[in-house]
Amino acid sequence: MLRGLLSFSSMTMISRVLGLVRDQAISITFGANATTDAFWVAFRVPNFLRRLFAEGSFATAFVPVFTEVKETRPHADLRELMARVSGTLGGVLLVLTALGLIFTPQIAWLFADADAADPVKYGLLVDLLRLTFPFLLFVSLTALAGGALNSFQKFAMPALTPVILNLCMIAGALWLAPRLEVPILALGWAVLAAGVLQLLFQLPSLKGIDLLTLPRWGWNHPDVRKVLTLMVPTLFGSSVAQINLMLDTVIAARLSDGSQSWLSLADRFLELPLGVFGVALGTVILPALARHHVKTDGEGFSNALDWGLRMTLLIAVPAMLGLLLLAQPLIATLFQYREFTDFDTRMTALSVYGLSFGLPAFALLKVVLPAFYSRQDTKTPVRAGVAALVANMVFNFILLAVLYQVMVPEALKAQGVMAALAAQPGLHLALGIASALSSYLNLALLWCWLGRTGVYRRRPGWGGYVLRLVLACMAMSAVLLALLHWLPGFGGMDKWQRIGGLALLVGGGGLTYLLAMLAMGFRPRDLRGQ
Repeated sequence: MLRGLLSFSSMTMISRVLGLVRDQAISITFGANATTDAFWVAFRVPNFLRRLFAEGSFATAFVPVFTEVKETRPHADLRELMARVSGTLGGVLLVLTALGLIFTPQIAWLFADADAADPVKYGLLVDLLRLTFPFLLFVSLTALAGGALNSFQKFAMPALTPVILNLCMIAGALWLAPRLEVPILALGWAVLAAGVLQLLFQLPSLKGIDLLTLPRWGWNHPDVRKVLTLMVPTLFGSSVAQINLMLDTVIAARLSDGSQSWLSLADRFLELPLGVFGVALGTVILPALARHHVKTDGEGFSNALDWGLRMTLLIAVPAMLGLLLLAQPLIATLFQYREFTDFDTRMTALSVYGLSFGLPAFALLKVVLPAFYSRQDTKTPVRAGVAALVANMVFNFILLAVLYQVMVPEALKAQGVMAALAAQPGLHLALGIASALSSYLNLALLWCWLGRTGVYRRRPGWGGYVLRLVLACMAMSAVLLALLHWLPGFGGMDKWQRIGGLALLVGGGGLTYLLAMLAMGFRPRDLRGQ
């Protein structure tokens, strides 16, 4: 698992760094405004459906069944399963994509508040959605291929595939946009091209493991039915965070211009620790847990889960503190140029504060959920997910009401609630905090129910491990606070001063954390577990 994690993480790191460059190119070229908001909404809708149907519920249902067939039956059965699943998934997604293209104006209305919005902005969102929606079909089939490769312990190629999307979007922003009458449409064309190229990129690897087959419809195939039976309950359970994100998008459409962009950029800062470590751990640990379950190896199952939890906390807790303390320096250094202003930096930092508070919960969910899915228990996560989904909406409205009373001046309140929400910047902070709180609730419920199953038993040494972690994080935070007090404000620095100051902060904080852990007895061999 450690080898798989390092392989997946190293490739994902390349993807995340290019993702950061992508967002820099978009922010510097277009800024944070209504036009950029329209693109982020258009990109988020197919991305949400992809994570819901492909990487979310489908992957968590497909991998355990695929692993079971791989471990217990001939390779011919595995080829048959791949053909039937790809044909069925492709057929369903083809219909869903067609419906999305037909009803694009209605989808745009939901996210653009079309009755009050600028008709030009609404029309732009419709055009962008028509370009980005087919991305769902291609990238979902890419995720299917990635799930099969992961089950063969081939993690590098699926993790590297998102690099294609980032490269296409960078080219769209820097090369194609200046050549179009409506520059932002370049990003829509880039997303469409990336969907096709990502699928083609996976095919040679599938051929290498003899699983490149012609798709065949297989709705009634017993293994496909098993996948579908497991998949339906997980539509909520594995994708609560994505559903919350879409609901947040609907609410953000009623807030001030720029809110969508500020939230999207804040999500980028969580994507690095979550993608490189959280998602990587979940991806690596799911086939391992499924294998232990199939072989009725209870001790191996528990040890693998224990290893995953320790690895997650080792990264997620210091990452959370680092983002909370360094949000403004990070954003100013990476994005505050040309069209992206100091005001945008402060507004994006508010989103980072809210979301990064929930980073440990987001990451731990990536490890805890496979403990249920690997045992083909898809109902328990649904119960926790629905509770978290409802709680997220409640938290959203409560926190929005609180911030409305605190932040909105009386003169603006006199214009009406909706007008005040659309005019007062900063209210998007409520959405980030609500997402974090609902994720902690989701994690608490799953942890409680996991304890009742008895499949996980803590290994010795957790007390010392947590104590080392807390003390190392305290040392890191103290060093960062001292450096922040000593350095001048990042908004007034030039580019190279910002880069130097950020390098000092990140290097000083990271080195302090590492040295503190080593001083208290942590060793690299501890990463291997037992």
